[in-house]
Amino acid sequence: MNDSHYVDYYAVLGLEPGANPGEIRKTYRKKVKDLVQEIASTQITNDRRESFLLDMAKLNAALYILRDKEKCEAYSTLRGELEALEQEWRGIPGSDAAANDRMRKAFDGKVKQFLSVYVEEAMLEAGRDKECVEASNWNAAHERYATRILRLYRHNLYHDILERLPYYEVTTPTFDWDERARTVAALLSQGAA
Repeated sequence: MNDSHYVDYYAVLGLEPGANPGEIRKTYRKKVKDLVQEIASTQITNDRRESFLLDMAKLNAALYILRDKEKCEAYSTLRGELEALEQEWRGIPGSDAAANDRMRKAFDGKVKQFLSVYVEEAMLEAGRDKECVEASNWNAAHERYATRILRLYRHNLYHDILERLPYYEVTTPTFDWDERARTVAALLSQGAA
């Protein structure tokens, strides 16, 4: 399963799940410093600026969520529930339309909640956190610009997730190749005339 669409904040920091808050802070500060040095040494383009803001927002959110035991547990629980729901959905036969529809509705609500809370809201809240602001120099201008980027990022993650999920409405297309051949021949004969 490609769970990167469920935003693994441990992976953002390059840490194993269960890392202690001290290790999280140390890794966060190093990654922020590396990102700032990288952006300082490259030509700033619109795409690069957007990438920088998204990367910084992810790092800030990783610290903001993972250092706090309560936030980390809520995040890990919801993320685990999403992964389990996806696995359960994949086990439902495609012919069971009612079960697929129930699962689609349950999954859709949960994935929208996860992406809203842990992609957009948490990343913006982290940008207002004192520790994150001090380390990343994140400010109100960054937040205004990042709001659009985070909304687009959340939207793209949502569609990437949906594209890989089983939908019972999808059917294999059928083609009448003889009819297509007759149509092409008719079009070509009209063009020759």
